[in-house]
Amino acid sequence: MKDIIQIKVKDREGVEHELEAPTDMAMNLMEVFKAHELPVEGTCGGMALCASCHCYVHSDHELQSASEDEEDMLDQAFFVEDNSRLSCQIRIEESIDGLEVELAPVS
Repeated sequence: MKDIIQIKVKDREGVEHELEAPTDMAMNLMEVFKAHELPVEGTCGGMALCASCHCYVHSDHELQSASEDEEDMLDQAFFVEDNSRLSCQIRIEESIDGLEVELAPVS
């Protein structure tokens, strides 16, 4: 089992970052962004209530389906695309090693 996975993130300025994320700490992607000081607010603390951690998933990883709460919040968010997700709802686990995402613009 891998203890650390790699995640590629393009920030809102177009700069790409390669982040390491531990798989043994029950973290979500938003928490990893914040730990690496990327500009993600996560105002609701990861409860899928604010969409301030909205991102676009560019890789073909098979992620857990969005919950009804996540879909409802994305319905209210700006700049939503087919590949939009709330990063607080993406769990850090070995299966997402190499995930490629982009932070969505803020309104």
